[in-house]
Amino acid sequence: MNAHSPASLDPRLTPARPDLAAAHLQGIVAADRYVEGTTYAVVRPAVPVRKEPDPTSPLTTEALFGETVTVYEIDIEGWAWGQLDADGYVGWLPAEAIDLPGAAATHKVRALRTPVFPGPSIKLPPMELLSCGSRMAIAGTRERFAITEAGGFVFADHLAPLDSNEDDFVAVAARFLGAAYLWGGRSSLGLDCSGLVQVSLAACGIASPRDTDMQEAALGNPVAFSGDIAELQRGDLVYWPGHVGIVENADTLLHATAHFMSVVREPLKDALARIEALGTPVRSVKRL
Repeated sequence: MNAHSPASLDPRLTPARPDLAAAHLQGIVAADRYVEGTTYAVVRPAVPVRKEPDPTSPLTTEALFGETVTVYEIDIEGWAWGQLDADGYVGWLPAEAIDLPGAAATHKVRALRTPVFPGPSIKLPPMELLSCGSRMAIAGTRERFAITEAGGFVFADHLAPLDSNEDDFVAVAARFLGAAYLWGGRSSLGLDCSGLVQVSLAACGIASPRDTDMQEAALGNPVAFSGDIAELQRGDLVYWPGHVGIVENADTLLHATAHFMSVVREPLKDALARIEALGTPVRSVKRL
């Protein structure tokens, strides 16, 4: 088999550079050297993942607390280069935001966000504020709190067992209404259109790629759409070039949009007309 140049594969999903690649890609891509990765866990509430090891480089995605990443290099400037285990996204993270994993996660945050307290009292100053989808190991309970393996206290009703799933990803997406739009974001403090879809589907146990083009290719079945909103159903994903929205019902669309710089519930007819007027008509509709 002839090895490919790393540039010939999708760099977002391929842990390969001309100088370094994952060991499992040896013989598939050409690189100066190949290394086995090491699994790390994210230990900050939301960690930026960037295309380049530079704090001014655009955000490409985020890793949430408790998610894991396979790291192939940590450079002398304190940047870790690796691949997120959940969706395969490749990029650079600040090394101080990851650590070798401790106990395996048992629960995930189901609320929009939840504080982690140093003791069993809501009057204590929280140590962290974790977003929906964050993961943690729970070691016990005390009154209304779950106690994390690290000794933090989290309101138990804000958590769900890791293996449990919600049944309505549209309702999950609606919890983010009013959250800021953030290119590359995946947390309740800011997220983009495909991040909203990915996080909402994950709460229901449905794995989703990160970016809109990946989602459009991988998720659901195509639905013929002539422009008549009567053809759409709750939960349909409407894709434009570079954008995606979630049909909430016959009248409304949920989406994170730079137009409003927020996650909004927009009249469906208005959204379709407004976006088409910008020269980007609907490209596809996918139904899960």
